[in-house]
Amino acid sequence: MRDSFFANTELIGLIGHPIKHSYSPFIQNFALELMNLDYNYLPFDVPAENLKSAVNGVLALGLKGLNVTLPHKEKIIKYLDELSEEASIIGAVNTIVNDHGKLIGYNTDAYGIFETLLPYKDKITGTKVTVIGAGGSARAVIYTLLRHFKPEEINIINRTQQRADTLMNDFSLKMRYDSFHTFELFPPDNVETLSNSRLIVNATTMGMFPDVEDTITDLEESFNEEQIVFDLVYNPTKTNLLKMAEMQGAKVVGGLKMLISQAAKSFELWTGVEMPVEKISDSLQQYLQQKSK
Repeated sequence: MRDSFFANTELIGLIGHPIKHSYSPFIQNFALELMNLDYNYLPFDVPAENLKSAVNGVLALGLKGLNVTLPHKEKIIKYLDELSEEASIIGAVNTIVNDHGKLIGYNTDAYGIFETLLPYKDKITGTKVTVIGAGGSARAVIYTLLRHFKPEEINIINRTQQRADTLMNDFSLKMRYDSFHTFELFPPDNVETLSNSRLIVNATTMGMFPDVEDTITDLEESFNEEQIVFDLVYNPTKTNLLKMAEMQGAKVVGGLKMLISQAAKSFELWTGVEMPVEKISDSLQQYLQQKSK
């Protein structure tokens, strides 16, 4: 144990519910150790009814900041003092910085999504895309697509169409984009929408450990070799959705790069230091291989 732990160590936290699936503590603590920074990153399982108390705890205990994951990314905003530009437009926060008692919300998910999709920009720009989900992660996806990739059309598919409509109306107003279409998640009816999309993004938790058998569709005709299918789920590294899409010839992209990229941006906001991303990625891959044995 470091001698300075009790006296000078800065604390950072992760709040969500549940959070046992998260690799963020591994990523952040390993990066802090590599950079010889006197910080410690701690996971806190916080049910929705305790969210306000948890935010007050950040101030009371003097935490340097937080990561925020499901289901708190949208609801936490009302407890913050200030939002970055992208967090304000997205309407969701995944990173908080405690600036001498002022809590500032950021959305580094957008950066992670951008870094992940950038190699495919030429294939995505000007095409039809489909986003599954209407929560905080879907908001970050849509913001990133509109800001950087200029799609011809965005389809939003969600379990409840009303929530998809709310998201559509919000971004239509904030980013002046009117080529949205919304649908209820009902796989037989979604086949044509999915198959006509150059990019499909799963921004839900469907397929996440431990519910690894779940998928947004089990209809193989939803996919084809012209597509890019991006699943934000990172545990498992290849979901059933990606396995099916890959069998139909689609280019598939898992959530690990997005996870590491957004973590790197959060790390920099807290510490002012760049995360050694390549070393973190290699170590995480080794860690996952060991876990799978």
